[in-house]
Amino acid sequence: MAKKIDPVCKMEVDEKDAVTRECGGKIYYFCSEGCRNKFVVDEVCELPRTSYDLIIIGGGPGGLTAAVYAAILRMEAFLITKDLGGQAIDSTKIENYMGFDFITGPELIEKFQYQLIHSHYIDHLISEVEKIEPAEGGFYVTTSELSRYSAKALIIATGMTRRRLNVEGEERFQRKGVFYGNIQDLSFVQGEDVAVIGGGNSALQIVENLHTVARSIYLISDTRLTADPVIIERTNSFKNLRRYEGYKVLRFTGKDTLSGIIIRERGKEETVDIPVKGVFIAIGLKPNSSLVSNLVKLNEKGEIIINPDCSTSYPGIFAAGDVTNAYGKRIVIASGEGAKAALAARQYILNLRRSEGSGKIPVRQNI
Repeated sequence: MAKKIDPVCKMEVDEKDAVTRECGGKIYYFCSEGCRNKFVVDEVCELPRTSYDLIIIGGGPGGLTAAVYAAILRMEAFLITKDLGGQAIDSTKIENYMGFDFITGPELIEKFQYQLIHSHYIDHLISEVEKIEPAEGGFYVTTSELSRYSAKALIIATGMTRRRLNVEGEERFQRKGVFYGNIQDLSFVQGEDVAVIGGGNSALQIVENLHTVARSIYLISDTRLTADPVIIERTNSFKNLRRYEGYKVLRFTGKDTLSGIIIRERGKEETVDIPVKGVFIAIGLKPNSSLVSNLVKLNEKGEIIINPDCSTSYPGIFAAGDVTNAYGKRIVIASGEGAKAALAARQYILNLRRSEGSGKIPVRQNI
């Protein structure tokens, strides 16, 4: 089925399922009635909207939940995200998310997306935010297309990014044998030798997903395994698993696609060349907080420090999900924090309107 780009939000949509409108002899395809209606208004007024009460940045579980709650609260809100789903889209197994004993990441995000664009529509844009600037009465947000939007309040829900090894060949073989976390289509490594790099829960869960698919699995960790004992115990029975604990990855090798990985035990000179077709890297995550690192307080991990109501040290900036120092990096926690941030942002905007009427100026939050 042919793919089309929604001219309003830039989302990729299926031609068969899209909402359409003919204009000037050309057919336009939209993700929802909401985007089509916005297109009609902008077409008539010729002045696309750029000012909102609230801008939400990030489209993972935290950002999407914040967007849905903003819609329910009838807020003048706008969601900007480079993708829908964030890290959750790579989750092959989500257990005990409320309402589901088991659901995959893509399935859950599909439900979130349906709520956003059909049940509780708000304006949204598939783009990357490049700059946030304080302004009188709020903030300016600039996207990668250099479009500029303004808002009285922001919710930062930019999540985390998988850490890289930064070794020779890693960049060259990305998606040509080098992957980060799980991949949905395991047929690429069906019956092949593979390596998993990392020693935490994420790495061991990848091993569990691969052990009935791959021929041999090489688990490589530069320290002793740090995964939960119950997961380590489960993998102990895998006959096709070989562990290399205390080994450092030196480089990836191959011609057009990955064909091997070279490792070395820490403190020793001898290297080990392991022929593999696929490598799955799971060595942790880093918070995507750089957009506001000059505005809000961060902890030593680079996470945005938040108060119980998701407010930050800068008035009008709220944060939710994995980018914050909230306890527990879980989808269900990120979703709850997104809802809380939307409620708090609404209250902030109401207070701002009252203070503007009284001449009082909001003060920084206590963190």
